[in-house]
Amino acid sequence: MPEFTWLPANEASVDDVEAVFASGGARKCRCQAMKVPGWIWRDTTQEQRDAALLEQTGCGTDGPTSGLIGYVDGEAAGWVAVEPRENYPRLWARKQPWMRMDPELEGVWSVTCFVVGKDHRRAGLTYELAAATVEYGGRVGAAVLEGYPIEPPPGKKVIWDEASVGLVQVFLEAGYEVVAAPTLRRRVVRRRLGAST
Repeated sequence: MPEFTWLPANEASVDDVEAVFASGGARKCRCQAMKVPGWIWRDTTQEQRDAALLEQTGCGTDGPTSGLIGYVDGEAAGWVAVEPRENYPRLWARKQPWMRMDPELEGVWSVTCFVVGKDHRRAGLTYELAAATVEYGGRVGAAVLEGYPIEPPPGKKVIWDEASVGLVQVFLEAGYEVVAAPTLRRRVVRRRLGAST
């Protein structure tokens, strides 16, 4: 069986981050879509997005960082974005109700994006990455982990890039619970970690 391990991205190398983001829609987005208001997003260049991701990951520093790198047998294979919810200004700037739930709730860390390299897809890596968010959340003192996955209607499928926010089943397997279903396809899931929540 392949061995899965993970590191906070600041403990990973720039080369590992680049390897994960080298293909698919992640190559263009670089996990920036929720980080900046829409009008700024539209005006950013690819070089600016590339630079922003590397700055946010803090590779080679003591942190903070913006996500986790997953490894399969030592090879960088996946990414999950997990940060304090306030680090995602676009979650609060847009009008979708799922982005404005319980704004007074403290200690919430958002899990916004999964990226899996093409050579490692369909091997359950998103499940491993979701489980890693729980361990990591405990390490950094998060009270609540919150995700915004897609649940396709019965009989419908989602394309890989659309599923970058995660699928409900992936979060459920990691112990998250559905707390809201604000649209036909969007769910809000949470995993409580802190004793005071």
